[in-house]
Amino acid sequence: MTKIRISLTVFALLVALSILFSTVPALAARKDNAAEPSEALFLLQIVILVVAGRLLGELMVRIGQPSIMGQIIAGVILGTSLFGLAFPDLQAQLFPTNQAQKSMSNAIGQLGILFLLLLAGMETDLALARKLRKSATGVSLAGIAIPFAAGFALGQFMPADLLPDPEKRLVASLFLGTALSISSVKIVASVVREMDFMRRNIGQLIVASAIIDDTLGWIIIAVTFGLAKTGTVDALTMVKSVVGTVAFMAFSFTIGRRIVFEIIRWTNDNFKSDLPVLSAIIAIMGCMAMVTNAIGVHTVLGAFVAGILVGESPILTRQIDVQLRGLTTALFMPVFFGLTGLQTDLTVLAQPKILLLTLAVVLIASVGKFGGAFAAARVSGLSNPEALALGCGMNARGSTEVIVATIGLSVGVLNEELFSVIVAMAVITTMAMPPTLRWALARLPLREDEKDRLEREDFEKDSFLNQFERAVLVVDGSSNSKVAARIVALLASARNMPVTSLDVSPKDVGVRARQGSAEEPAETSARADIAGVLERHATEAVAAGGDQTAKLHVTAYEKDVDLASALEDISKSGHDLLFAGLEPVMTSDGTYSQAIQTTALQFAGTTALVSARGHIPEDSSDFRILVPISGTERSGRAAEFAFALSKASGGHCAVMFIEERQRAGVSRITDQGKNQADPFRQVDAVAAYYDVKPEKFVRQGSSPELDILRYARSGNYNLIVLGVSRRLGATLSYGEIADTLLGTSDRSCLLVETEFAKGRDGGG
Repeated sequence: MTKIRISLTVFALLVALSILFSTVPALAARKDNAAEPSEALFLLQIVILVVAGRLLGELMVRIGQPSIMGQIIAGVILGTSLFGLAFPDLQAQLFPTNQAQKSMSNAIGQLGILFLLLLAGMETDLALARKLRKSATGVSLAGIAIPFAAGFALGQFMPADLLPDPEKRLVASLFLGTALSISSVKIVASVVREMDFMRRNIGQLIVASAIIDDTLGWIIIAVTFGLAKTGTVDALTMVKSVVGTVAFMAFSFTIGRRIVFEIIRWTNDNFKSDLPVLSAIIAIMGCMAMVTNAIGVHTVLGAFVAGILVGESPILTRQIDVQLRGLTTALFMPVFFGLTGLQTDLTVLAQPKILLLTLAVVLIASVGKFGGAFAAARVSGLSNPEALALGCGMNARGSTEVIVATIGLSVGVLNEELFSVIVAMAVITTMAMPPTLRWALARLPLREDEKDRLEREDFEKDSFLNQFERAVLVVDGSSNSKVAARIVALLASARNMPVTSLDVSPKDVGVRARQGSAEEPAETSARADIAGVLERHATEAVAAGGDQTAKLHVTAYEKDVDLASALEDISKSGHDLLFAGLEPVMTSDGTYSQAIQTTALQFAGTTALVSARGHIPEDSSDFRILVPISGTERSGRAAEFAFALSKASGGHCAVMFIEERQRAGVSRITDQGKNQADPFRQVDAVAAYYDVKPEKFVRQGSSPELDILRYARSGNYNLIVLGVSRRLGATLSYGEIADTLLGTSDRSCLLVETEFAKGRDGGG
């Protein structure tokens, strides 16, 4: 049945293409080639390229090839190589050669290049490249140097009649060397991901090498383009291109990184219209592309670097990523690669010297890339099977070489023959890469250290804490606010999670003197105090975790609106975790305060309530955290919060399993039988992931909330972390256990919503 449906779908699409083709003569009759360009013909070209690219792309995916190969082949079929041979008049009417008409579709193609580079940048994992920089850099440099040198030499000795301008031989040789030496990280990553090797050691090394390869390649292309615009290689042009590129990269990855993040954050938080962040990203890409053009290098470098910075933005949501990827994949990719195929004339391969040149280019590209990567891998200490897989993985050009060839053709460095040769090489090497890489990867056994790492990553994928992307801290300057700020600083900085602070302190509390200096509003002082707490304890988290790259991004919500409206805005802007540091938490009649109820009920995501009681040590490493569990998923998620906090602070953590029994008693887990130890299996896996070793106890009693308090006092614990579920009703409640504990505790508490459910009691 599925095959029948697919066949019917393909048949329907082919019928649609036939109908579209039937409109070509009518459109051509309305517009002469010398006349103004036809908007209807332009739309027809786009529709045909998109539909044909999708059809052939789908076919390629089904036979294990990248979809862009189908898009290029669709363009080749629609061009002069096949469709033009069979129906020359119809092909000429559909894709006329007059400049006015071509410029319309070429404009979409040029945008396609920028969007492709933007997407490639967003997919560039710099953290992975930094992690494997020693091995990956060696592989990348060797894999670039050898085929580049061979391609450059080929250009230098190539017959003059194959060059569009023999006087620009040097620049043409540089373009040829570049086209033969760079791998396509998109193709490499997609095949490695398809083989389920993305998380394997060799898979990560292949992708990291391709990332470095791609990054260096676009820098080389940008500089080469600067030389191509002048037509000659002179010291002044070279210095200008290199210095301009270095200055652009240095600015982008320092000040520019922060600017891009602030633009995305501000747009996301302040615009109410649809897809504002997507518009901001396109504007960022366009501006950076124009900057690189102004310094004399190609716009592709600006788009690529913009993609890297956008991809590193802490608040880039999955929704925005999907939207941008959808726009690029659905429109710009099939149009650009289809136009590339249209410009590729395979009939030139019938000429013996062009065919020999194509074979030489494919041989140089394949042997040079494979040999360089293989040799560097062996020097780095990899085994023969690993080096073999690495060499096969790096030998894919795909979109990168097609873009290089398009740039070379547009500036007159390459003619249509050389352009067709490079595109043919890109198609052949890319289509050969998936089966050879699959064969090589299938020969690699799973190492024990890889197995342990993969198990950790599987846990991380399903982790409760890892699902959160952006936190909000609601404060009023109270002691609860300061403890909440400490907790947020430790957790958010360790996870690189951006934080928005919402100050709800009263605005009419007057002024107060501060350290004998000029008076300032009390709420400003409260905000400054909280900012100081966040900064100080974020530094502690970096020191405790050993991650010198961790940062805490904090922004303030400044709009003068009521709490409910503010929380509604914040919920819509991608915040999914709220820490409430408000006072009081509960009123004298045992119910939650109005501010707490508004906060918990109005915020759409997960809420955590903080209550500061008793002594809280100045040094976070002196935290003594107690997390009660009951074997439920809710308590297991609370334990994850506690372990993450313990890891970030360097403090001590204990887990207490609560059994409701008539006789009360405390015993260490080492004194318990195997069956009693079973409830800890769930939290043991979580503790192993966070690399903490919590103390474990079993508590038996009839009153869980009193047992928790008694044990917290006897063990001198200063923070109780409890998983709760919100009860349905007119007023806020987390159940008898949690409400009683929060109202009577003399220890600081962190109540974390880990699920929404009905039930008798809450907590644990």
